[in-house]
Amino acid sequence: MLEPTGPLPPEIYWRRRVFAVGVLVVVLALLIWIVLMVARGGDSAGGAQATSTTVAAPAGDGKVEPSGSAAAGAAELSSSDTAQPARAQCPDQSLAVKVTVAQPTYRVGEKPVFGIVITNISAEPCSRDFGSAAQQISVQTLDGSRRLWTSTDCYPEGKPDTRTLDRGEQAAFQVTWSGSTSQPECAGERVPVPPGAYTVVAQLGSVRSTAEPFNIA
Repeated sequence: MLEPTGPLPPEIYWRRRVFAVGVLVVVLALLIWIVLMVARGGDSAGGAQATSTTVAAPAGDGKVEPSGSAAAGAAELSSSDTAQPARAQCPDQSLAVKVTVAQPTYRVGEKPVFGIVITNISAEPCSRDFGSAAQQISVQTLDGSRRLWTSTDCYPEGKPDTRTLDRGEQAAFQVTWSGSTSQPECAGERVPVPPGAYTVVAQLGSVRSTAEPFNIA
């Protein structure tokens, strides 16, 4: 059916205008709804954050604890929603161990503090357990002929601390010694070490640090 030509009656003209405006409003409302749904969908997809839990190593004579920013997360057990690629275990030859003494001389009754730094000297990232059961810190006489104390004598077990070290990356730890002697399996009486010159050595697997001297006065 052909529509009449010429000017439209006013009522038909306004009806068409109202209809066109209504269609435009519906289209705009639909577009706004689509944008809001997409935005909400993006928030829910990317809003989940990785969670972590921290278990602090207990303090005590011979307990290995993380030290400094180089070990942030060192004695922390963390879990993430994102799976991490498995790394090869660090062999002994890929690691270097260094021990330091917080101060050169301690008085009888004071508790010497030792720092341990483990470095990945290989060309590839690798993983290793650096927990207190894996490390061994020993105090010896200056000539190394007599062992006076070892961190694993009275604390042979500890929580694992497995982490990945990139090439050249370091993990730092700290051990506080009570200043008393010890024997394997914590046998015998523990007595204060007398004044004298001593050395401390740190070991991980077969890797030993250079002996670091210190004094008890």
